[in-house]
Amino acid sequence: MVLEQALLHVRPGQERAFEDAMREARPLIAASPGFLGIEVRPAVERSGVYLLLVQWESIADHRDGFRQSERYEEWRRLLHGFYEPMPDVIYFGDAL
Repeated sequence: MVLEQALLHVRPGQERAFEDAMREARPLIAASPGFLGIEVRPAVERSGVYLLLVQWESIADHRDGFRQSERYEEWRRLLHGFYEPMPDVIYFGDAL
């Protein structure tokens, strides 16, 4: 299992619209082969910051599967306009 992590910095004042868009986008990623689960958590002490955690069977399921799919194009359309700056994605292996 691989854990994808990204910090999402949402433009000020767009938090509610982002959360609505994320709810709409979730089924797009959930339908992807190799998808195991997703969590999106708002920061407690920093407005507009969200932690994205997605569990995949492999990096390839995310990078070569989901990101090359039509579902990802819709995901991008729904979500990427909220980010400033665009998030960096980091993959993590099994827990110690």
